[in-house]
Amino acid sequence: MRARTIFLILAILAVAAFTALNVDEFTRTTVLNLGFTTTQMPLGLVMLLLLVIAVVMFLANTLYIQSTNLLETRKYARELSAQRELADKAEASRFTELRTYLDAQTNLTLSREAANAAVLAERLSRTQEELLLRMEQSDGATAAYMGQLEDRVDRKSSHSAAPIRSPVL
Repeated sequence: MRARTIFLILAILAVAAFTALNVDEFTRTTVLNLGFTTTQMPLGLVMLLLLVIAVVMFLANTLYIQSTNLLETRKYARELSAQRELADKAEASRFTELRTYLDAQTNLTLSREAANAAVLAERLSRTQEELLLRMEQSDGATAAYMGQLEDRVDRKSSHSAAPIRSPVL
């Protein structure tokens, strides 16, 4: 319990104990002036009754304030829960949007990569064909040079094929 509640209970018990110990004095009749008339009543009981009425009024006021605060707290909790749900839905939709965007970007990147790979394969194929063509041309040119060299060698050897005289011994 809170300290205020304990203090309030102790104060009520102290007043009740004081009243119980002095019940004779509380019930003794005296002349009371009420402003517009006078009457004979026990002053202690009148004061005790006024104290009880004041305590009940303060307790009722406290109860009203606490119940109002409790209702407001529940209302705010419901509103907070509704706002939290809206935020969760918005966040979920943002995640879905992000996922869709990332999927689209991934698909776009994959299609670009596929197009680039196709272009690269085409270029590589063309380059390979050109290289083979040049190698064939180079082989042909080399063969032609070799043929020319053989012809020259054959011509020179046929001109110099005249009998070689060997020295007589």
